Amino acid sequence: MARKNIGTMMGSQTTSTFIGIPAGTLSDVSGGSAVFGAPCATPYPSVGAYCKDAPAAIRGAISSYQANIDHMDFDLGGPIFPNGVNAIDLGDLDFDESDAPANRERIRSTVSQIVAQGAVPVVIGGDDSIPIPMIEGFAEHGEYFVVQIDAHIDYRDEVGGEKLGLSSTMRRAFEMPHIKGLVQVGQRGIGSARPQDYEDAKSHGVKFVSARQVASGGIQQVIDLVPAGVNVIVDLDCDALDPSIVPGVIGRAPGGLTYWNVVELLHGIAGKAKLSGFNLVEFMPDSDVDEIGALNNARIICNVLGLVARQS
Repeated sequence: MARKNIGTMMGSQTTSTFIGIPAGTLSDVSGGSAVFGAPCATPYPSVGAYCKDAPAAIRGAISSYQANIDHMDFDLGGPIFPNGVNAIDLGDLDFDESDAPANRERIRSTVSQIVAQGAVPVVIGGDDSIPIPMIEGFAEHGEYFVVQIDAHIDYRDEVGGEKLGLSSTMRRAFEMPHIKGLVQVGQRGIGSARPQDYEDAKSHGVKFVSARQVASGGIQQVIDLVPAGVNVIVDLDCDALDPSIVPGVIGRAPGGLTYWNVVELLHGIAGKAKLSGFNLVEFMPDSDVDEIGALNNARIICNVLGLVARQS
């Protein structure tokens, strides 16, 4: 027997787009948010494109709510789109695990075109190498501040000779001339970073708020590190969230952020600055439990779409 869900009860129809927003192409983008999936950028040969199915899984987890898209969303204090839907889903980019340069260029150029057309790119990855070309896509459009939410600092110069992989994301972002500041939140446990990588980041002016510091002092301390009025790109590696709510990641670590930590951070950023871009990466559906992680990730994206709709 087919599994029943809330969509069955509410009358939702099958949809391939995020929560049923219109599908379209780059030529249709005009303000609001433009969602697209980026299954792969620069995978390490040892693991390949292990997050390639994440965009479909995250869209699938929220599809049951498409009939209710104009209903009250209590996270946002009103419907996701208070003045009618102003978001579009561009589908997933093509990718080839054996052609990382082409993957990166597709991501970079798509982001650049979205920004040029006055919209906010909302990118569903894919592994954590995706933010490198995603952030690079803003290069011709002004100056930006990056907030990374992640269990790991991703500040290796290279791993196995690869400088554009998932362990080097924030070092590469720091090196981009259009990035004028960087805050990283959620660090915990052991990752690829060595002591010198951490010291390098601090010497470069990167500000850190660990998961332990958030647990003891709250999320406002992170919001306070974001300058007022800046254009902010948020990079969310979902292993920042506790594995009890997002189990489907390759690098689980206990003591992660809560759903509300992340949502309050996003709302706090939008309250003092402009939310100019967002990506969510590192979700591995094969390790998820009953779509719990996919749904938490999808709900975070709903908040992003709602915040963008309110700043347009």
